[in-house]
Amino acid sequence: MGDFDQEWRQSRSGTGNEQVHMRLNGTGAPTGPLAPGASGTFGSAPAEKVAAANTIQNELEGETKTSTEHADEATNSAVKGFDGWDTAAGLKKAGETWDRQVAVLMGRLSAEKDALRGATGQFVRNDIGLGDQFRSVGKSKLHGV
Repeated sequence: MGDFDQEWRQSRSGTGNEQVHMRLNGTGAPTGPLAPGASGTFGSAPAEKVAAANTIQNELEGETKTSTEHADEATNSAVKGFDGWDTAAGLKKAGETWDRQVAVLMGRLSAEKDALRGATGQFVRNDIGLGDQFRSVGKSKLHGV
């Protein structure tokens, strides 16, 4: 009797090994666009990437800069108000930390914006390149043989 029949009988009787096994018959196999025989789709939406990059440029970067300037003004005012106190030194240090963190955030936003714009072009170039490769195969001398 095969292993499956024996495991099934033991499982039904409650005396079998309770370990879980994965079989390569598709049960428990990954699903999605890259899985064999899957009906999922993979797509690149250049317009959505451009829109996201524009949102970063036209909204997030500007609003982050404005918020930073507002926070800097408020912190500098508080530092002046606590001049001579340890609180002023603490606020100044917190402001410097804030400015470094904002610089990192602005760099990250810029990198993400550039990556979105670059990915759009890369997908288009890949699609064109693959299309050219398939078209050249269709023009083979063996076509129709």
